[in-house]
Amino acid sequence: MCHPLGRSARLAMMAAAAVVCADRTACCSTLAVDGQPSGSAQAASTSAPIPAASVPEARAARAYDAAVRSGPLAVQAFLADFPKGADLHFHLVAGVYAETLIRVAAEDKVCIDPAGPKFARDDKGETVHEPCAAPLVAASSLNGSSLSPAQQDFYDKTVNAFSMRNFVPTPGFSGHDQFFSTFDKFGGLDKKHTGDWIDEITRRSASQNQQYLELMHTPPFSHAAKIAHAAGWNPDFAAIRQTLLDHGLRDEIATDRADVRAALEARNRIQHCGTQEAVPACNVQVRFIYQVLRAFAPEQVFAQTLLGFETVQQAIDEHSDDWVGINFVQPEDYVIPMRDYTLQMRMLEYLHSVYPKVHITLHAGELAPGMVPPEGLKFHIRQAVEIGHAERIGHGVDAMYETDAPGLLKELAQRHVMVEVNLSSNEGILGITGDKHPFAYYRAAKVPVALSTDDLAVSRIDITHEYVRAANDYHLTYSELKQLARTGMEHNFLPGKSLWAGPDVFSGAATACKGQILGSENPSGKCKAFLEENEKAAAQWELERRFREFESRF
Repeated sequence: MCHPLGRSARLAMMAAAAVVCADRTACCSTLAVDGQPSGSAQAASTSAPIPAASVPEARAARAYDAAVRSGPLAVQAFLADFPKGADLHFHLVAGVYAETLIRVAAEDKVCIDPAGPKFARDDKGETVHEPCAAPLVAASSLNGSSLSPAQQDFYDKTVNAFSMRNFVPTPGFSGHDQFFSTFDKFGGLDKKHTGDWIDEITRRSASQNQQYLELMHTPPFSHAAKIAHAAGWNPDFAAIRQTLLDHGLRDEIATDRADVRAALEARNRIQHCGTQEAVPACNVQVRFIYQVLRAFAPEQVFAQTLLGFETVQQAIDEHSDDWVGINFVQPEDYVIPMRDYTLQMRMLEYLHSVYPKVHITLHAGELAPGMVPPEGLKFHIRQAVEIGHAERIGHGVDAMYETDAPGLLKELAQRHVMVEVNLSSNEGILGITGDKHPFAYYRAAKVPVALSTDDLAVSRIDITHEYVRAANDYHLTYSELKQLARTGMEHNFLPGKSLWAGPDVFSGAATACKGQILGSENPSGKCKAFLEENEKAAAQWELERRFREFESRF
C-alpha cells in the first residue's frame, strides 16, 4: 500500500508526470493532488514494474509501514540492516572520516597547519613531518592518552575543517566552498594507508548490509601529464593519442594497477579474508573507477583520460578485479570544466570509439541556478550521454533546467542511463533538497535511479542515512526502496549478464534462472552455471538472498 504523500511531494509527482508523458491525459488523469497514485500513476512513479510481493515481503512491508507511522527514527532503525546492494558513486579518499585521517597523520608524525587547519606542506607541496616548527602542531599531540582543553578544541576544529560538521554558511563562503576546500586540507597522507582506508570503508558498508562498492580513485599520472605538456595541445585526437603512446604513456599503467592491487591485498590481510578468521567485511566486493581531473589544460585532461582508458582496458582484457570504468571529477562549475565541457565530451567520444569496452560514468548536472550563467545549465547531462557515452550520470541535479527537459528524461529512460543520486551531498554543496531535487521527476519518467553517498566522510553520513532520507523526504514504499537497491546492482560495472530478463525490469529472471527461487541456496544446475559465468548476475543473486534473509525476520 502506498504511503500518503505530503501536498508538496504530490504536486511534484503530478508535475513530473505531466512533463514527461507523451499522452498527458493517459498519464496524468490518475494522479489526484489530494489522493494517492494508483494504476498507471503507480507505475509511472517507479523506474520499472515491481513484482508481486511474497508473504515475507508483505510482512516486511507492513513492518516498514509501522515504522513510518512511528517516525523518522523508527525508519532509521528499520533500514539499518535493509540490504542496500551497491554504492556506485563513492570517492575513496573522501570516504575516510576525519578522525581516522588525524590518527594516521599522528602515526606518520605529520604536522598540522592551524591556519586551515590542514596538513602542512612545504614550498614544494611535500607533506611536513615532525619536528613541527611553530605555529605548526604535531598531529601526534592530538592522539595521546589524554588531551588538554586546548588540544581538544584544536582537534574539533580540525575535524570541522576536514568535513561539513558544524558548518554554517557565511556571506562569501558557501557549503560548496567548504565542501571542496576540505580535499586540500586533508590531502597529502602516504598512499600506503589506502588498504587501511578500504578496510574502514568496507567494514562500515558490511555493517549496513551493503555488498558492492565502486570506489573513485586518482592513481599517479605525473608522467602522462609531463609528456602531454611537452607535446602541447593538438585537436587531432588520433594524432595526440599516438604521440602520447609513442612517448611512453603506457609506462604508468603498471604502477596504477600495482597500487590498487597492493591496497586490496592489504585490506585482505587486515580482514583475514580467505581464512577462518575472515570478518564480514570480506564479503563486500570492491572495484575501482579511474578519476580524471577535468579542471586542467586540454592536453593534460586528454593524457590522463587516455591513461585511464588504457588502464581499464588492460584490466578488462585480463579479467582482473581492479579497474572497471572511468569518470571525470572536480567541480563542474569551475572555469575550465565549464569552458571545455563539450571538448572533453568529444575526447570521450573519440576514446570510446577506440576502447568501446571501457565503462563510462560521468559527473554531470551537479549545478544549481545562480552558480553559472543560465545557458550553463542547458546541456551537460545530454552531452554526457549523447557525446560522452555515459552509462551512468552522477548527480544530474540540473536536469529540469536542460533544453527540452521532458525529452531528456525520456531519452535517459529509453537508454537505461542510471542516475547516481546523492541527496545529502546535493544539499551540502548545492543547497538542493525536497521538491527542488529532480529525484521525483526521474522516478516519474522511469529513469533508473539508485542512491549513493558521494563523499560520505565529508558529509558525515553513511548509506543508511541516504535511504532513510529518501524514504522520509519522498514517502517511498518498501517495494520502492527495494527497487533502488536492485537498480544499483543492475547498473554496476561488474562483467557478465544481468540476472534479470529485461533491463531495469525486476519481475522476471533471465532464462537460465527462470522459475527459480531467486537468492535460494540451491539453484538448478543451469542457473548455477549461469551465475558462475556472469559475475553481475551472481552479485544480483546475492542481493536477492539478502532480501530473503532480511524479510524472513518479520
